Amino acid sequence: MTLPRTATTFPPPVQEARRWLEGVSFPANRPLINVSQAAPTEPPPEAMRKAMAEALLTRPEMHLYGPSLGLPALRAEVAGRWRESYGGEIAEAEVAITSGCNQAFAATIATLCAEGDEVILPTPWYFNHKMWLDMSGVNSVPLPAGAGLLPDPEQARALITPRTRAIALVTPNNPAGVEYPAELVGAFFDLAQEHGIALIVDETYRDFDSRTGAPHDLFTRHGWQDTLIQLYSFSKAYRLTGHRVGAITASQARLAEVEKFLDTVTICPSQIGQFGALWGMQNLSQWLAGERAEILARRAAIETEFPRLATQGWQLLGLGAYFAYVAHPFEARSDQLAKALVAQQSVLCLPGTMFRPVNDAAANRELRIAFANVDATGVKTLFDRLEKTNV
Repeated sequence: MTLPRTATTFPPPVQEARRWLEGVSFPANRPLINVSQAAPTEPPPEAMRKAMAEALLTRPEMHLYGPSLGLPALRAEVAGRWRESYGGEIAEAEVAITSGCNQAFAATIATLCAEGDEVILPTPWYFNHKMWLDMSGVNSVPLPAGAGLLPDPEQARALITPRTRAIALVTPNNPAGVEYPAELVGAFFDLAQEHGIALIVDETYRDFDSRTGAPHDLFTRHGWQDTLIQLYSFSKAYRLTGHRVGAITASQARLAEVEKFLDTVTICPSQIGQFGALWGMQNLSQWLAGERAEILARRAAIETEFPRLATQGWQLLGLGAYFAYVAHPFEARSDQLAKALVAQQSVLCLPGTMFRPVNDAAANRELRIAFANVDATGVKTLFDRLEKTNV
């Protein structure tokens, strides 16, 4: 019997991990530290909330359908910011607004792939990318990351077949946090261009990149529209997770196909979410710089604290954006360890088994720590607990 689409993939990892908390009581002197999800838990800044509230009260269009590809003003703002950030020519018509970055990926795959086609994903992979490919009948081709958790374009070359439709990169990476060098991203662009396939670059965490200047030069390349599909999320930068606002930057021809998907699934992105994203881009540059500085401070705290775990055999495999990706020294599998940490140390994190193929032995030793909601003091407390772990 043919399985329904949803039965072809695994349960949502973050939701599965939350179920580990059911029935567990945490002592007052050891409250839960939740480092399982890469999302801010605070609301947007008050000024943004006031502007959004005023718009809801005074602008009737906030309650109506809008264009399927998003508000023209927001599309123009993104195009302008990307020209400023990356260089190159990017038109308003080459930007679409989506209901979150996950929908941006889903829409992109719908325009690229048919049943049985292939997409190359570096591992460890972002699990929602794998889930959508599963449910689309598209084969995920693992590309094991090498030293520094960086994927190798030449290894990817060997994986390309007549059914390959795209290579999908996430930088800064989820789950590993690694920032892909511009030269590496460029080499993947060259490879994709050579083979006439798409290069999908998910830059959800671009606002928290530790580097200054453009993270790559792809938008300056002649004919970038024939190869590059860039994805972005407003959720992390402006704390708009519940409003679901993302973006795709690609050719007009690609976006004409994307429009079919968006019009069928949601008709249009949230009007008030798009208003918030636009207001944030126009008014919160200094605030966002402060958010980035805080995330970089937390990253620095992890670098400072990690040596005491290293003496016990832990390894820091990747660090950046919202994530630390680590290898543990215990005999237990990472999924067993992650569950044990809830009861033993009041820590909720995700195991490497959620980010790799089921037969990938490396997953058994890996954990992802998402530190978006843990400040420097919290990082120290987290490492105090991990240092005491005995499984």
